[in-house]
Amino acid sequence: MTVELVVFMLILPYLSTITKSIRFNVESGVTKCIAEDLRINSMTVGEYSVVNPNEGQPLPEHHKIYAGVFAENEKRFHDARGVESGQFGFKVVEDGKHFACFATINHKPAVNTTVDLNWRSGVHTEGWSKVVKKGSLEAMELELKKLEVTTNWIHEEMLYLREREQQMLKQNMKTNSIMGWSSLLSLFLCLSVAGLQVWHLKSFFEKKKII
Repeated sequence: MTVELVVFMLILPYLSTITKSIRFNVESGVTKCIAEDLRINSMTVGEYSVVNPNEGQPLPEHHKIYAGVFAENEKRFHDARGVESGQFGFKVVEDGKHFACFATINHKPAVNTTVDLNWRSGVHTEGWSKVVKKGSLEAMELELKKLEVTTNWIHEEMLYLREREQQMLKQNMKTNSIMGWSSLLSLFLCLSVAGLQVWHLKSFFEKKKII
C-alpha cells in the first residue's frame, strides 16, 4: 500500500459532507446557539426557518427571529434581524468552532419559537449555487472552483498529517531518550546496591572470622 493511498484513506472522511439538521425551541429573550467544528478551506452552507404555530396565518412578530453566524474570534459571517427564514454560506478561513445563534424579542408571557436548521459543511457541500449569486459563475467555472477547493483541502490535510508525524517522531525520540537514561540509572542503582550488599557481607564475615 503506497503512502499516497494511505494518506487518501486517512483524509477521505474529511472530504464527505457533514450535515446537521435539527429542530429546536428558542425562548423569548434567550439566545440559542448551535456549534459546529469546521476546518479551514471547507465550504459551509445553512438554511433556517421558523415553524409557524398558526399554519395558514401570518407569523406573529414576536416569533420572528434574529440569526447570526460567527467564529470563535467573533468574526461574523451572517446577520439577520426580524426574519422568518434565511440562508448563509461562506468559506471557512480558520480552524475552530463556529456558532449559529438565534434569538427572539423579549415577550411577556414567555413563548417558545420553533426553528428548523439545516447546516451542511465539507468540500463537496451541496448548495454552492446558493453561496454565490445566481448567474455570477458559469457551470464550468463553478466546477473548477470546487476542484480548486478540494485540491487545497487535500494539500492542507497532507501538510497537517506530515506535521503530526514529525511531532510524533519527536515525541517518540524524547520518550526513548528518557527511557534509556531511566534504564541506565536503574542499572547503576542495582549495581550500587549489589556492591554495598557484597561489601557488607564481606565485612560481616571478616568480623566473625569466617573468612
